[in-house]
Parts: sequence; C-alpha cells; structure tokens
Amino acid sequence: MEKIIIKLQTRSYPVIIADKLFNNFSSCWPLNVGDTVVVITNDRVAPIYLNILSNLLIKSGINTDQLILPDGEQNKSLTTLDTIFTKLLKKNYDRSTILIALGGGVIGDITGFAAAIYQRGIRFIQVPTTLLAQVDASIGGKTGINHTLGKNMIGAFHQPIAVMINLDVLSTLTTKEFSSGLSEIIKYAIALDSRFFSWLESHLDDLLILHLPSLVYCIRRCCELKASIITIDERDQDIRSILNLGHTYGHAIESYLGYSQWSHGESIAAGIMMAVNTALRLNQFNFSDARRIKILLTRAGLPVRGPKEMTSENYLEYMTRDKKSTSGQINLVLPVSIGNVKTVSNVNHELVSLSIEDTKH
Repeated sequence: MEKIIIKLQTRSYPVIIADKLFNNFSSCWPLNVGDTVVVITNDRVAPIYLNILSNLLIKSGINTDQLILPDGEQNKSLTTLDTIFTKLLKKNYDRSTILIALGGGVIGDITGFAAAIYQRGIRFIQVPTTLLAQVDASIGGKTGINHTLGKNMIGAFHQPIAVMINLDVLSTLTTKEFSSGLSEIIKYAIALDSRFFSWLESHLDDLLILHLPSLVYCIRRCCELKASIITIDERDQDIRSILNLGHTYGHAIESYLGYSQWSHGESIAAGIMMAVNTALRLNQFNFSDARRIKILLTRAGLPVRGPKEMTSENYLEYMTRDKKSTSGQINLVLPVSIGNVKTVSNVNHELVSLSIEDTKH
C-alpha cells in the first residue's frame, strides 16, 4: 500500500494506492461507524463493483445508499446533476452525508460538483475506476459538468477527503480505456519530468500488460507530480495551468463531437501533438523531441491527429471560449523541452490553424 498526502493551506487529504484495496477496507478508509454515505456510480461500473463496496460499507457499520447514473461523457450535464440532487433531497440527506464517487472521471467530476454545492458543500471520497481518473481526474478538487458550448465550463473547486485507488480495477478496462489514461500520464512527463518520460519509453510495454510494480511506480509518480503543483496553486491561478498541455485543442475535439466517439484521453493525445506542432512553429521546441512524443503516443495506442471532419475553424470556435482564453485570445500551454512547458498568450489564430494542419501530414 502506498500513501501520498496532498498538503493544502487549510487541510490535507490522503491518496491511497493499493492492490486489493477492498480487502483492506477497515484499515485505510476515512469513515467511521454510523456515518451515512451515498455511493454514486454508473451503469457500467455498478455490475462489477457496487455490491462489493456497498457490502463492505454495511459490514463496517456505515449507513449506505446508492445511485446509478448512465455512463458516458455526454451525461456529465445539468440534467444528471439534478438527478443527484433529487435523490439526496428525497431522502433528506443533510450536511453530514458523505458522497462516494465510484467510477471514472465523469462520475468523479459530477459527484464532486454535487458535493460542492449541495447544501453549500458536503464531503466526498473519490474511488476512481479508470487509469485516467486514478492519475489525474480524481486528484486536485476540480469538479464540474459540461455544456454544449464547452467542456467543464460549469464547476467548482472542491477537494475530496480522500482518494482511494484500487489497482485491481485496471484489469477490467478495455484497451481503449487504458490507453486513454496513458495520455494523461504522458502529459505529466512532457510537462514536468523528463526522466519520467524516458522511464515511460522503456516501460510502456510493462504498463500495457499491467505489470504491477510498474503500475504502482507510474501511478504514484503521476500523483506526486500533480500534488507538487496543487500544493502551490490549488485554484488554478498560476502554475497549475501547465497541466493543461494539449487540453485546449483536445477540449475543442470533445465539444465538437458532442462528448462522444472520442475519449478524453484520445482527444488530449491529439491535442498534445497540435501543441507540439505549435511549439515547433514558434521555434521553441526541437524536432527530435517532437518525434519521441509522437512515437510514444502511437505506441500507447493513441491518435496523433484530430478527427478528419474537423476544420481549423471548428477548433477555433471552441478554443476562443476555452477557460484559459481571455477576450477571444487563445492562450496555450506549449512544450519548451521534454519536462518543461510554458504558457504562451494571445497565440495567432493562423498559427493555430497551421499547427492543426501539420498533424494531418
């Protein structure tokens, strides 16, 4: 079992990483006898893990309820949020109630947002069941829902009281789902740690076959890297923005496709290559490192170009509304070298268009 403490100004919380986490329930979960919890999950995860977790909670003397939501990024919406509130209100759940997000990034984001604003804030626990959620989405307190005009445009910062990472769940993921998580892992390495990038080049095949020591090191390293940023900039006012490498381009893909067809990780992978191409055109990045990134993304089973049907105008429509944009000016996180990125303000729209076209060749 591994433990990382996320240290914030007002409080801290643990990230627990363990194989067979559910077997060690009583020793590490931040719950007490008599607590009331509502487990929120989706119809994909529920048949596999909901009964296991619910039975453990009940046996531990915890009052337990559950809510099963439809799976899919397109359901990270106001309508689904209202479903959660209706459940909580009908059962008269109060501020002492704890929500448990059992699922991937969508469940974590919407459960966290519900916890942030239900009765002006209640506690919640993240139990991420995808690689992407384990290394990224479950940590840091970013919660929210999507709008048809933009991804994650409605949300709040609300930190969990704990993140419980169960490595067993990774064996249930499809190849596509696992690759989606690798996209965020590669992002961390490009943005923050060149040695970690080299480690990924050498150990990617081990990750793909779920080699346990490699998984533990990889997930822990990503959590450490994110913790180092959150500790400095919890509310994304400064340095935390570097974690958005590839996301401005990638979010445009997701929004254009209506949060379907492409996964978040696939969209970010294509977005990373577009950011790399932008950096190349600005002469702030070298071609040999760009090639290393492209090769690693490809080995991970990820796309290195966007959807064929998207035009540069389609991208620009959404990118000018991105949260990091100001007054229609596009601000991008771009690599300087592997392990080092910077934010470039007011990027020329023509340069953006050319960088998108570069990925098609």
